[in-house]
Amino acid sequence: MTTPKPRQAVRGSQSGRPIMALLDLLGRRWALRMIWELRSEPLSFRQLRDRCDAMSPTVLNQRLRELRETRIIEMAATGGYCLSPSGLSLVQAMLPLLAWSEDWQQLLDGEELEDI
Repeated sequence: MTTPKPRQAVRGSQSGRPIMALLDLLGRRWALRMIWELRSEPLSFRQLRDRCDAMSPTVLNQRLRELRETRIIEMAATGGYCLSPSGLSLVQAMLPLLAWSEDWQQLLDGEELEDI
């Protein structure tokens, strides 16, 4: 499987639009979780695997390769992996979704109480 990139056909789209490539990349198993776990500090392979519920080393290696190839993750100066400047920018762009998801949870929690 090739790494999703802008200007290439990706899963679900032949257009090559950057947003479609990003959604394909972030929709891959464990990709978002890895980015989220790296948001605050560099992690070694083992630390990242542990934080991702002991995902398989094969999948972790594949996602690390893809996220490094797309310049979202890079090697940390102290060893291990960290978010690149582009990856940090991506996390900042995701923060409104975090706020929305918390509001959504409260909305659904309120509906569950009404259903009782």
